[in-house]
Amino acid sequence: MIAAFDIPVHKVEHSKLRDIVLENLPFGKYFTDHMLEADYVDGEWKSVSIKPYQPLELEPSLAALHYGQAIFEGIKAYKDQDGNAVIFRPYDNFRRFNTSALRMNMPEVPEEIFIEGMRKLIALDKNWIPAIKDHSLYIRPFMFSTDHMLGVRPSQTYKFLIILSPTGPYYAKPMKILVEEHYTRAAPGGVGFSKNAGNYGGSMLATTEAQKIGYDQVLWTDAFEHKWLQEVGMMNVFFVINGKVFTPSLEEGTILAGVTRDSVITVLREKGLEVEERRINIDELMEAYGKGQLQEAFGTGTAAVIAPIKELRYKDFIMEFDINKFPVATAVKEQLAAIREGRETDVHQWMFKV
Repeated sequence: MIAAFDIPVHKVEHSKLRDIVLENLPFGKYFTDHMLEADYVDGEWKSVSIKPYQPLELEPSLAALHYGQAIFEGIKAYKDQDGNAVIFRPYDNFRRFNTSALRMNMPEVPEEIFIEGMRKLIALDKNWIPAIKDHSLYIRPFMFSTDHMLGVRPSQTYKFLIILSPTGPYYAKPMKILVEEHYTRAAPGGVGFSKNAGNYGGSMLATTEAQKIGYDQVLWTDAFEHKWLQEVGMMNVFFVINGKVFTPSLEEGTILAGVTRDSVITVLREKGLEVEERRINIDELMEAYGKGQLQEAFGTGTAAVIAPIKELRYKDFIMEFDINKFPVATAVKEQLAAIREGRETDVHQWMFKV
């Protein structure tokens, strides 16, 4: 295997950056000049390189297209107040990526390719990081099976890549969420905790149907009663009831162990707020809302960071919120921004300097 310091770099002759304004960019539409690529063959990772961003040549019989062995991660890099390029908690995403790999019966990616390759790639394309409030460089590591044959079995070969995309705010407006009561995203014993492509493919119909009636995303519920709350689309979810914060627990393995989720829990507890991770029933939320005790609802994730929810609907019961009266979500968003930008001491060493 190629050592990290030996990863060859092939630079573009002319950067695309001169033709792009790094402000208010839509999520995931533009990509930087370079990407990292590696291949898993004969039981080891080979051909690791950083090269110009370019199309891939794929066989129609590619295993990933037929049997769905594909995983990915979402990470962000920022510019701190001194202009340094920093990555938010990449080691946590590295560990979660390999957790997904093991669940999907795929090889783990070693640290010297995932972390050091990412660092080297971002160092090369660091000018693409927008030095603008609520902007960032989105990092997408992903892996898929590459055997060229049909047959339901684990692939023997895989491809790992990292691509980069400058982006503005993911959700520019507060969200309207529909509680899903028909379709199922995940069940115990399944793959809900892994960040695999199938989880997202299976969620699209429910999201599309919700959007047709004016909602942005769905809040998934359990597979059996459709009462126990899981996660919102691409985000974990939090509720503030009588000054106490609640979020669905990870114990059943049906939701993603969000890095932003963990960061929010840590920050809130340091602020002296009580945070409880447990099963949450939709009936409990409606009862709290009816009593005037449900004060805030918001999502957390790498893409959105903190996304306030202004409306939550279950069947014909609509819960509306004044997001201007969300002190908890506002405070945690500001503190995470201060840590990223270097305005507050990074006591947990979350920021990885490129």
